[in-house]
Amino acid sequence: MSIPANLKYTKDHEWVSIEGDVATVGITHFAQKELGDIVYVEVETLDQTLDKDEVFGTVEAVKTVSDLFLPLTGEIIAFNEDLESAPETVNSDPYGEGWMIKVKISNPEEIDTLLSDEAYKELIGA
Repeated sequence: MSIPANLKYTKDHEWVSIEGDVATVGITHFAQKELGDIVYVEVETLDQTLDKDEVFGTVEAVKTVSDLFLPLTGEIIAFNEDLESAPETVNSDPYGEGWMIKVKISNPEEIDTLLSDEAYKELIGA
């Protein structure tokens, strides 16, 4: 299972890539595998500022709908609109083209609360 070392992770199975004060967020390979075939990604929080752990959207698979939790407090500044017509990209490329949102980080200290790749591997038993 792919767990890139250059990313941070959450206990809710989101991955986070940080560049300056912007975080790109998606769901992990483990999460997309557990969900199954993803048919819809909904993010209605674009241009909103949310607190860490608030729900920023949902991901719908054939058999279930799951909330998406914001890993860091900040303003949601971008949504991957390609997912509207091709939500299955989350399954095929969760760490690349399947990214979901970009967040302008409000509280950089929260980055230290995210999991390393090693800690995430322990969490999922990989």
